[in-house]
Amino acid sequence: MQRVRIAAYDDRWPGLFQREAARLQALLGGGALSIEHVGSTSVPGLAAKPVIDILLVVPDSARESEYVPALEAGGYHVRVREPDWHEHRLLKGPDTGVNLHVFSEGCPEIGRMLGFRDWLRGNADDRSRYERVKRELAEREWASVDDYADAKAPLVKEILAKAGGELPTA
Repeated sequence: MQRVRIAAYDDRWPGLFQREAARLQALLGGGALSIEHVGSTSVPGLAAKPVIDILLVVPDSARESEYVPALEAGGYHVRVREPDWHEHRLLKGPDTGVNLHVFSEGCPEIGRMLGFRDWLRGNADDRSRYERVKRELAEREWASVDDYADAKAPLVKEILAKAGGELPTA
């Protein structure tokens, strides 16, 4: 069993993202179609797990030979492959707490992630509600971080509906 650590917003998070984005751009060049700061660390003022979530859009995330070797040469390593869920790949960063989420161009998850982020950036009431739920859930012990994320799902679904998105199905 484990607890999830939620930290107060840290003004260094945007700079850490910028550093990683520059590193990714240098490693992938034109193969990186988009690099976005997502997740709670991308929302000013929002407490978060101190891990920088990055959305990387590539032409086809299933074609790992086109981007993974370059990322591995830069110190990233693949931790999760989800071929049944939008061909999602998750890589960890070389020297900073990073979750690098890789999706293919045109994947609906891209809009969902950006929409959720943008809604929270612009809506103080939902941002506060989301933080309150995260802090309450962080007081519990979880078998996995995925269980913590699942417990947030009802509020995430509600916020996504307001933002015009929807909760993805597994």
